[in-house]
Amino acid sequence: MHINSSKKPNILDIFKSVAASVFGVQSAKNRERDFQQQSIVPYIVVGVIFVMLLIFGLVGLVSIIV
Repeated sequence: MHINSSKKPNILDIFKSVAASVFGVQSAKNRERDFQQQSIVPYIVVGVIFVMLLIFGLVGLVSIIV
């Protein structure tokens, strides 16, 4: 199986990949594509932003309920 590593993932692909990995449903094909990229920085930045939004969203939801 040949994966096209010359195509860089766009920001939506990175976001979907980070979201899938956070929830533990990342496919092997997408994980392999992610590990073939030159730079890990976009994944780290999107991951940190995603986790912060998740935490703030949960805190907001709990404060609304309580």
